[in-house]
Amino acid sequence: MKNIFILLGALTISFQFNAQEWQTPAIEGYGQVKYYEEVAELPDTSLTYKMIFNIENEKEKEGVNVGLWKIARTLNLLKAGNVVHKKIDIVGVIHGEATYAILSNEEYNKRFKTQNPNLKLLKLLKENGVTIFVCGQAMASRKIKKEDMNAYTEMALSALTVLPHYQLKGYALIP
Repeated sequence: MKNIFILLGALTISFQFNAQEWQTPAIEGYGQVKYYEEVAELPDTSLTYKMIFNIENEKEKEGVNVGLWKIARTLNLLKAGNVVHKKIDIVGVIHGEATYAILSNEEYNKRFKTQNPNLKLLKLLKENGVTIFVCGQAMASRKIKKEDMNAYTEMALSALTVLPHYQLKGYALIP
């Protein structure tokens, strides 16, 4: 009987440990999360999560643009929190120092002598319903033509018009 209690205790501890492992339930390989059920606040599955991400920094996290990584993490957290796909509406707008993330592999390689590390993540985000815009003004100032873009982003007139447009439509701004 004592052995059964020891075994049950070990299994319980093992289960709790494994339940708190890093995971990527929505965007495989990016934006890892640890999910906890026993917290004071969890995503409200009755809400629709409408968010606009302002991506202006060239910093990287785990080899990709930190703003794109943040979108992946948000999707992973919402999925881990049982928010259904149809209740998630995420838009990102890339501008400023982050603008080069939208380049095709060929153009990125011409400019930086390496492959664009953001393409796989941009593809996964698009496949998961995320719309990524790039500021046309930022493209112009960096001498990026529309044909230099990758297939996973869309050109907008400017970030200065996209950001308030979505906020006025009820999207929460995520800096």
